[in-house]
Amino acid sequence: MQANIGKNFGDYTPPFSKFLNGIIVSAEEGKIVMEFEVHDTMLNPAGLMHGGVHAAIIDEMTGLMVATLGEPTLYVSSSLYVDFFGKVRHGEKVQATATLNKRGRTIMNAECFITNGEGKVVSKGTCNLVNTGIAI
Repeated sequence: MQANIGKNFGDYTPPFSKFLNGIIVSAEEGKIVMEFEVHDTMLNPAGLMHGGVHAAIIDEMTGLMVATLGEPTLYVSSSLYVDFFGKVRHGEKVQATATLNKRGRTIMNAECFITNGEGKVVSKGTCNLVNTGIAI
């Protein structure tokens, strides 16, 4: 991931991740930070970033955080809880930071904070990820 700092994942990016189009700010074992720009297809009828997009970014980030651990098998989300604290408008950039809370062989627990350009937390999520046993 270090090789991709300042850009996205390029050709290796899955379609939904391309939609989110995050840029890696930093990555280390158990932590990843990315930036996302809110575009028109991410908006709810009020013109604010849709709650589902908050959740999608949190889900994306916690999965990528697990990837920083170098696990030999794929982990996928088994639960996701999101709190919404603020609004984000079209064209704004948000920064998401995901960190590991607990590392287990079967279940991992992670959290992610999304902040606006002023550094204020606009949403927070906690995610449990389960080991699929599928080799990466």
